[in-house]
Amino acid sequence: MTPEQRNPIGTHVQVGKGLVKGALASADALGCETLQIFVGNPRGWALSAGKPAEDKEFRREIEAREIRAFIHAPYLVNLGSPTPATYERSAAVVAHNLRRAAEIGAEGVVVHTGSFVSTEGDPEEQYAAAMAQVRAALLPVLDELDGDAPWLLLEPTAGQGRSLCAGVEDLTAYLGALDFHPKAGICLDTCHVFAAGAPLDEAGGTTATVDRIVEIGGPGRLRLIHANDSMDVRGAFKDRHQRIGEGHIGTDAFAELFAHPATEGVPFVLETPGSRDPDTPDIPLLKRLRDSARG
Repeated sequence: MTPEQRNPIGTHVQVGKGLVKGALASADALGCETLQIFVGNPRGWALSAGKPAEDKEFRREIEAREIRAFIHAPYLVNLGSPTPATYERSAAVVAHNLRRAAEIGAEGVVVHTGSFVSTEGDPEEQYAAAMAQVRAALLPVLDELDGDAPWLLLEPTAGQGRSLCAGVEDLTAYLGALDFHPKAGICLDTCHVFAAGAPLDEAGGTTATVDRIVEIGGPGRLRLIHANDSMDVRGAFKDRHQRIGEGHIGTDAFAELFAHPATEGVPFVLETPGSRDPDTPDIPLLKRLRDSARG
């Protein structure tokens, strides 16, 4: 297995002029081996329909290039929201994005794990009610996914607000609410788990964090890594991404990720400042760290 096959590296790119002329052209220019996109307004509820011819061309071109594609669901999605309209729209958006992933050949849809928002009332009751909503919305969707269908990739948050799943330990209850469904995967955002307290800035801390993910979720559930350094210190509960090696996580954590057996075959997608600029240092840096880990 080549380094590119073991850990494809890329970034979130804008669709702009279209899936092929916009997103894929940008990925090519940046030397991406994987990419992530939105298939609609990231801050809106509209369910944007695709164009069958463009979808087919995109699917054909990423297969020819062996580029692995992912979709990120809109930021508004919150299946734990106490507001019925938000909950219902969130469920519809998740289902729609999974359909779009199948149409364009993407292998997963990243969804933030959400929060129960309110600061009034009994937090335990609100948490339980929110988790019941997550279960009710996602289990029917997951049950429709066969073995070849895209994965639903759960991304723990940085711990801000009334998070339902902040950091690694909360994955136990969240996956449990979904009966550890075989199509419920994990997207590890390094900035998020660090903000929630994971010791990625310590020697061996990243390895231990991934070990714990595997212990909770089982082998093969970690499907994607959002590679982001952090502007803030560990445990700050702030989701502020920084360029690799310029934040409080540092490059050693990413070297540990590349060396961990559980990351074999797992793509790394950047969401750092300037990561889709032509002169971004992050893609070449991650490739060097990957190559050193394999050497």
